[in-house]
Amino acid sequence: MEATVRGVPVHYVESGSGTPVLALHGVGVDHREVAGALEPVFAAAPGFRRLYPDLPGMGRTPAPASLAGNDDVLDVLLDFIDAVAGPGPLLVIGHSYGGYLAGAIAEHRPEQVIGLALVCPVGASTGRVPEHEVLVSSPGLSPDLGPELEASYRGYFVVQTAETLDRFRETVAPAAPLVDEAGLARIFSRWELRGLPGPGAVYARPVLVLAGRQDSTSGYAGPADLAGQYPRCTLAVLDRAGHALLHEHPALVRALVVDWLARVREHAAA
Repeated sequence: MEATVRGVPVHYVESGSGTPVLALHGVGVDHREVAGALEPVFAAAPGFRRLYPDLPGMGRTPAPASLAGNDDVLDVLLDFIDAVAGPGPLLVIGHSYGGYLAGAIAEHRPEQVIGLALVCPVGASTGRVPEHEVLVSSPGLSPDLGPELEASYRGYFVVQTAETLDRFRETVAPAAPLVDEAGLARIFSRWELRGLPGPGAVYARPVLVLAGRQDSTSGYAGPADLAGQYPRCTLAVLDRAGHALLHEHPALVRALVVDWLARVREHAAA
């Protein structure tokens, strides 16, 4: 499906019905990674309409010259919400870069966004992170991906097994040739998002923050500090997990997200 907002044709995939959930992926992939991780979760939690857009410069959404920074991407997403999800209650989930954008959406739409989930979120700046370390490696694992994709897999996962390799092949690798590197470089040259349009208020809706103890991209200290800003936040720092936490701990992700969805429903009904 496609929705054109601010002159940008945003490609997205939609599943289910009910309260809209906007799910945002990270850098260098497209909607397939976050959708692949979350769709099994929503199979256990019906009543939600999932919206998975390709962010500008990735997947099938272009990054035209009009997008000169992350503020412009945020504006596109806010208008996408208006056009596709409408003005009613909305949940937002973001992984990595998607988490950076998701947090900003909740700050700009605190009355509309009734729940926020951040998985390995990056922020305005990245502090100290651990060196990449492979904790689990199946003997004889042969990715057979080609040198660039194999390097990407080896540098992304701290759990390298047949299962995580399958997930990489299915949901990460297909997006690699679709990345507009020049477009992303232009957008990321103005990385830091603007402040709130008015006096800020504490976001007091149910929040979930997941971090990987061995995450060499966003670390775990930054997400833990971020979680401290939310009074209704569950924070989970998972061992044996890197930036690919969604793939490395699917059962824990499912349990924690289902719990968050229940908390959102409970809070909304109160």
